[in-house]
Amino acid sequence: MVNNNWIYDMILYAYALSLLFYFSAAVGPNRSAKRMGTGLLAFVWLMQTVFLGYRAYVTNYLPVLTLFETVFLFVWLLVFVSLVMSWRMKADMVVFVTNLAGFGILAVNLFSDSAVPASSGQWEAQDHLLFIHITLAIGSYVAFLFGAIFSIIYLYLHRQLKGKAWSKLLTRFPSLDVVEYYTFRAVLIGAPLLMLSLVLGLVKIGLEGELRYMLDPKVLSSFILILAYVFYLVQRAAGNQPGYKLAKWNLAAFGLLLLNYVALNFLSRFHQWVWM
Repeated sequence: MVNNNWIYDMILYAYALSLLFYFSAAVGPNRSAKRMGTGLLAFVWLMQTVFLGYRAYVTNYLPVLTLFETVFLFVWLLVFVSLVMSWRMKADMVVFVTNLAGFGILAVNLFSDSAVPASSGQWEAQDHLLFIHITLAIGSYVAFLFGAIFSIIYLYLHRQLKGKAWSKLLTRFPSLDVVEYYTFRAVLIGAPLLMLSLVLGLVKIGLEGELRYMLDPKVLSSFILILAYVFYLVQRAAGNQPGYKLAKWNLAAFGLLLLNYVALNFLSRFHQWVWM
């Protein structure tokens, strides 16, 4: 009923075509290619919105209960933020790299189970708390992904400039200071969102009387993850560390995030829903 593969295929084809135009705009000044890439990316986001809206309408529940849905929502938000970034700043290469990752994630998501869970028809008021918890977490993951991409770009630019390996490609990137600033801004947005998501998750655990879940590996690792990003923010605010070291720490924190989301879901006693 909600397996509209033709819509999903259209999204992937438009996404791929958008990336081709963005790549052309990124490697050389090509305004026409950028306009086409941006237009196609906007079309991708519109089709994703239609897909999410249709799924919510047909199933009569907020589509965040399965791995398929959460990943799709993640890429939807990723595309939206990259569109805003493409409009507000000169970052064609950043937008290209970000959406290259988004395209890969969306393509892999095609192979996950998109079936509607049997419990979806029992959506209650308390589940809206779960919806907010999940969407805040997804928002933080998108921010952290942008932060990680900016950190990779920072390390690349730092290495090229330090080795005096100048090329025209470097002109397609923002300056080191700009990249470092946006890395900081991404983490500054992601950390509070993750904190709020964790608080709502703990509130839901408390309301259900399942206090034993407070010591769940997923919960404990989330606290560690927040501390890792807070450490980055403190070090950046103190100005004690050079930019390349902060970038490496940010990437290490993102690696911990991937471990938290992927590996620890298998150990969690109450997050198995995301693999349905």
